[in-house]
Amino acid sequence: MAELAREAGITVRTVRFYRERGLIRPPRREGRIAWYDDGHLARLRTIAALLERGHTLNGIADLAATIETGRDVGEVLGLGADFEETPVRLSPEELADHFEGEVTPANLAAALDLGYLATDGTDIVHVSRRLLDVSTALVREGVPLAAVLEAGRSVRVHTDALAAIFAEVLRDHTPGTDPAKLRPLAQSVVAAEVSLALDRHLRTDPPTP
Repeated sequence: MAELAREAGITVRTVRFYRERGLIRPPRREGRIAWYDDGHLARLRTIAALLERGHTLNGIADLAATIETGRDVGEVLGLGADFEETPVRLSPEELADHFEGEVTPANLAAALDLGYLATDGTDIVHVSRRLLDVSTALVREGVPLAAVLEAGRSVRVHTDALAAIFAEVLRDHTPGTDPAKLRPLAQSVVAAEVSLALDRHLRTDPPTP
């Protein structure tokens, strides 16, 4: 256990705690000797990466149990198998840290209505790490969270329309191609068009001589 902890960059106490929580499987035993292997080390590094991305230990435990039982990870968070975004589990305190002073009942209701947030026991699940990071950055730049959510509601209307256009094009012209292969192409077109549109709308007029 001491060697495993050293390789993972954590303490023996933390390894023992993860074992008790069921986050790593029991070691192989030979008499009084407990053997940990590369699989244990890989799991510890995965746990560290998930914690770094904002997941809680409860959420990681759910994911670990899902992997062990062969269930789809999306089942844990109520998402479809083709879901591309990375959900984030947060405690109410962690959510408040992201949006200091902005977590009001009205904003929570709006976020739940949009599907950005869901509840799972005492945890809150944000549907997308990218959206969470962008929303946090906007609020810290001085944009009220209510305005961010209202903009998200408006953007949702247009993105649904864009997705419908590309879904129809892909169904009509590439029926035998895996949609997962073509999806990034559609996303790139939308990203480029949004970038060009922002250039047009944010460009300042030249001063009048």
